[in-house]
Amino acid sequence: MNHSSNIVVAEPRTYRSYADHDVFTNFRVVVDTSDLYIKALSNLEDQAKAFVMECRAQIEDSIARRRKFLTSFDPIDANPLDSSTPTRMIQAAKKAGVGPMAAVAGAVAEFVGRNLLLFSREIVVENGGDIFVHVNRPIVIGVYAGTSPISDKIGIKIGPTAMPLGICTSSAKVGPSTSLGKADAATVVSYDVSLADAVATGLGNRITSARNMKSAVEWAMNIDGVLAALVIFEDKLAVSGEIELTPVDHSDGLPSRT
Repeated sequence: MNHSSNIVVAEPRTYRSYADHDVFTNFRVVVDTSDLYIKALSNLEDQAKAFVMECRAQIEDSIARRRKFLTSFDPIDANPLDSSTPTRMIQAAKKAGVGPMAAVAGAVAEFVGRNLLLFSREIVVENGGDIFVHVNRPIVIGVYAGTSPISDKIGIKIGPTAMPLGICTSSAKVGPSTSLGKADAATVVSYDVSLADAVATGLGNRITSARNMKSAVEWAMNIDGVLAALVIFEDKLAVSGEIELTPVDHSDGLPSRT
């Protein structure tokens, strides 16, 4: 059985960087359903493709070992035979109270990003709105929230990163990924990209109206390893933690979506 089609990456591309476009080489890597947009200091398409395939193989092995790795919406136990990436997904999902596949896009972005750092001292990997960042210069990550009036109006300012950072977003209204809530965008920042992805899913699941935005953000911030959490619901915003928001400036003529 071919399990590769079970690894789904959200569309459309929701990553935007509004600074230093002339510094990076931008390229896209597609392996089956994995579709990554990458910024590096040189074209590393071949290396990135190999790392995507390696990461997918680890995840597919765990799916083949027990189907609930793929289908469960609840945390599952690790298996001693699981490789490092599926194990990280399981650990992150347990903290967030979700199934391991809630962390898949972040896990793939992190695996590829960390390995590409061997070839480029600066890397940005976007995987369906889940982002791995390691940069030596400030950049701004735009927050896309579908039809919300706040969508694409604010960004998360990232300074030079001493260590890789994950910025992951879940949405009930953008892309095919499953959300049990109604958030236009639920974004989590963590040094652990798998954790950021899993908690973003859990955060989004908790948003059913504007009334529970505050409690949902507080829930996310109580999880060890979470640096910041942000929720957009219609025209309202809730945010907490180590995060710097900035207005997104489109006046530089750069495309609004890369």
